Amino acid sequence: MADNADRAAVTIQQSLEAALARKANLAQQAASDKCIDCGYEIPVERREAAPWAATCIECQGMRERKARQGR
Repeated sequence: MADNADRAAVTIQQSLEAALARKANLAQQAASDKCIDCGYEIPVERREAAPWAATCIECQGMRERKARQGR
């Protein structure tokens, strides 16, 4: 029978695996030179400044504005 420590360990492990999967997905998206929102090429300057970026600057700006409005 599992005790609280065992259940906590399973929950932590699942959380870590999910976080790693999200990071791997972001890294894979960022490896592309295409914006995940609009599909246009991310400018070289942006990719050099933010290699992890998965969106072009215009789409990232729209995401940030939407996030501020949602607060």
